[in-house]
Amino acid sequence: MPELPEVEVSRQGITPFVLGESVMRVVVRNAGLRWPVPAEIQELVGLTITAVRRRAKYLLLDTDWGTAILHLGMSGSLRVLPHGTPAGKHDHVDIELANGKLLRLNDPRRFGALLWTREPVEQHPLLVKQGPEPLTDDFSGDWLYRHSRSRTVAVKQFIMDNHVVVGVGNIYANESLFSAGIHPQREAGRIGLTRYRKLAEEIKIVLARAIAQGGTTLRDFTGSDGKPGYFVQELQVYGRREQPCVGCGMSLREIRMNGRSTVFCPRCQR
Repeated sequence: MPELPEVEVSRQGITPFVLGESVMRVVVRNAGLRWPVPAEIQELVGLTITAVRRRAKYLLLDTDWGTAILHLGMSGSLRVLPHGTPAGKHDHVDIELANGKLLRLNDPRRFGALLWTREPVEQHPLLVKQGPEPLTDDFSGDWLYRHSRSRTVAVKQFIMDNHVVVGVGNIYANESLFSAGIHPQREAGRIGLTRYRKLAEEIKIVLARAIAQGGTTLRDFTGSDGKPGYFVQELQVYGRREQPCVGCGMSLREIRMNGRSTVFCPRCQR
């Protein structure tokens, strides 16, 4: 299956409303998402959600019978709403719960996904080859160093590769590389262990701060409560082309790498 684009998933936002709740009904208004919503999703009805987890860019709703896998695509959102809330044009799926709430998937571009598996979810084709989670002990500068040897790809692309580490999207890669003082175009295999340890530390700091502040607001992204994230207010380089660097005052440069905006300081990052 092909990779999905960068996304924010608010696991903490929905957990208090769905954990331990049984599913009363699944309403599929439009099954034509990134992949068709399978008819087997109806197996959720009558089951209790025993855990809400995130793996890479996917939100996992565990039950004793299987796991629902959700992805929000480029502009999707999950909302917790009362039963009977009228559906809008892009409200494609509702998961109605016994507590009178429903979990609604809204996705204007239909690049998101809702899938179902009875197998161990870690063996699903979308998840089996994912790298470690960045906020766990499995991810470190030593890990980056080992996996970067002989790699000629640019370091920004390297840390955005989900086979290396999951969850480092374009914005967070820009910010982490700036904080670590590493030029985004430097070859991954030409960066030493000490610098990779600094980069891994900055990735953890940037992601933890973003999570604490509700994510990053871009275009039409909102959290499960409909409120935007506010991490965007603290961005040091992304979206600040030609503005002064917060470290040295030099004008920030913007280039395109793999079609993505890349902003950096020519003086502070080497």
